[in-house]
Amino acid sequence: MVSQCRPIGIVVLLGLGFLLFVASAGAQDFQQAQGDVDARLEGALQELSAGRGEIAKEKLPLSRSVSKLEREVLGLRRERARLYELHDSRNLDLTSLRAQVEALETQDDFVRSRLSEFVRNFEARLDLSELPEFEERTTAARLAERNVDLDASGKRDAQLRVVEAAIGRMQGQLGGRRYAGQALSPDGVVEDGTFVSFGPTTYFASEDGSVAGLVETQLNAALPVVVPLPGDYGSRVAQLSQTGTAELPFDATLGKALKKAQASKTLAQYAEQGGPVGAVIIALGLTALLLTAFKAYEILSFQVAPPGEVDVVLGELAKGNVEAAAWQAGRLDGVSAEMLTTGVDHAHESRAVLEELLFETILRVRPGLERFLPFLAITAAAAPLLGLLGTVIGMIETFQLITIFGTGDAKSLSSGISEALVTTALGLIVAIPTLILHGALSRMAKRKLGLLEEMSVAFVNGVSTLAANESGSKLGNAQR
Repeated sequence: MVSQCRPIGIVVLLGLGFLLFVASAGAQDFQQAQGDVDARLEGALQELSAGRGEIAKEKLPLSRSVSKLEREVLGLRRERARLYELHDSRNLDLTSLRAQVEALETQDDFVRSRLSEFVRNFEARLDLSELPEFEERTTAARLAERNVDLDASGKRDAQLRVVEAAIGRMQGQLGGRRYAGQALSPDGVVEDGTFVSFGPTTYFASEDGSVAGLVETQLNAALPVVVPLPGDYGSRVAQLSQTGTAELPFDATLGKALKKAQASKTLAQYAEQGGPVGAVIIALGLTALLLTAFKAYEILSFQVAPPGEVDVVLGELAKGNVEAAAWQAGRLDGVSAEMLTTGVDHAHESRAVLEELLFETILRVRPGLERFLPFLAITAAAAPLLGLLGTVIGMIETFQLITIFGTGDAKSLSSGISEALVTTALGLIVAIPTLILHGALSRMAKRKLGLLEEMSVAFVNGVSTLAANESGSKLGNAQR
């Protein structure tokens, strides 16, 4: 242990000695280095002081420059914020302007469509006599709408000219308006004269005043047709066309009452509209009417003896007075006399034979009472079918006209359909009364036959009672 510590101590001593040597050797170098450092430190401090002086001199201008730049930056930021706000505002204004442009375009389309519709409606509302006066403007407006060379303003101007003409026409109609033209007389002759338009009513009077009346548009007529007025109204219309003043009646129906009166037709006109089928229906109806009158007279004149007369005949038979009973039966009218006479003549026969004889008389009378009634039933059943046949034929003809001329004129179609329905109306007019009359006549005929059967049964029962009483009396006498 001791031997190991000795070398270590030697090493330590040698190290300490080396250190002392090095320290003593470098002391002088350290002092010299410290002097150099102090000198350099002093120079650095002097440079630092000089630099700080220069910085102090340059700091104020730089601070001013920095402050100026900061103010400029702040101003630029404000300008940028303002520009952003202006940009957003302009974007909003642009969106609003676009919305306004779209609204104006929509409004322009609406106005254009309304104007086009007004032109069409105005042309349709014009009286046939007014067409030559407004034809130029309405035609120009219709052609302008399809003209690709015209801009929207040009098309609108053409349409507005029609609106101006319509306003002038309306103002003229408020106080009455006169204008020259041509019209067809009721005889179909073209007459030159003057039209007078007052409100919705238009009158016409020829130059010589011979043709005067209301004006209406008729199918397939190129000119307006004059409808004559009753009384002295024609002369008043002529005076109105010549002088501009006259007293005219006020028509609250605006001419509809006159048209309705003209539309009313007689039976002959209905038959003419119905054609051959209508003529057959009317012939059937007249035949049924004549047969109904004949059958009513025949049935009403058919006499049936009341029950009291049968009792009188039976009373004579009960007395055994056959001739008196036959005389009482013979003085009656019609079939009753024949039946009771037959019954008196065969009163001694059996009940079955007597019933057959009386029933034979009823069977002989029945066809006479019921004749022509089947014809009435057939007429009541066939008349509606004939009317339906005429309607089908008329509809076929109407559709053929539609195929040829189209559906542009609703008035012609309605008139054709109404003519086709005339046969149906005629068939029902004939069928319904005929059916009712047939039922009434059949009931009357059955009532007469029932009375005959009742009389027959009463007579047979009476005769049977008399026979039974006679048999009982004979039996009683025999027993005595």
